[in-house]
Amino acid sequence: MKDIVTKRLIITEAGEEHLDTIIALESHPENRDYLWIGTYEEHAAEIDDPNHLLLIFKKKKDGVIVGYALIRLDFKSNVFELRRIAISEKAAGFGREAMAALLRFSFEEMETNRFWLDVYPDNLVGIKLYESLGMHRDGVLRQNYKAERGYLDQIIYSMLRSEYEAFF
Repeated sequence: MKDIVTKRLIITEAGEEHLDTIIALESHPENRDYLWIGTYEEHAAEIDDPNHLLLIFKKKKDGVIVGYALIRLDFKSNVFELRRIAISEKAAGFGREAMAALLRFSFEEMETNRFWLDVYPDNLVGIKLYESLGMHRDGVLRQNYKAERGYLDQIIYSMLRSEYEAFF
């Protein structure tokens, strides 16, 4: 995969040398309630799996990693699943910039037909972002995930190629 370059970010494939940073992002108090936290071994396996992309977001100006994303690809059905995304510098617009870039990459480079993700109902910042980018709320998987804080619903958001073309 070639790097995805935005106004302020370089989005590139993660290497094993980035796994501690990714786990720290997942474990951060502002992120951990909204993400499943992977182990070093699980993330290393994702790097080697052709059906996954483990990406890091680096600031252009200094190379500091400000986020990451985990994507699962379904090549048969042309589906791009954003499994996880986390940003370390909140309220700076990096999440919006990365999401718009991932949507563009998905539809324009990967020729995806459907981009989708799930989000917990209490992740209000994420929900606002996804809706502002034109994503469709497909429905709710009720009490679908058991976490330390109880059974959690998962809201499914998606965008189809035709919706992307109309929105962007």
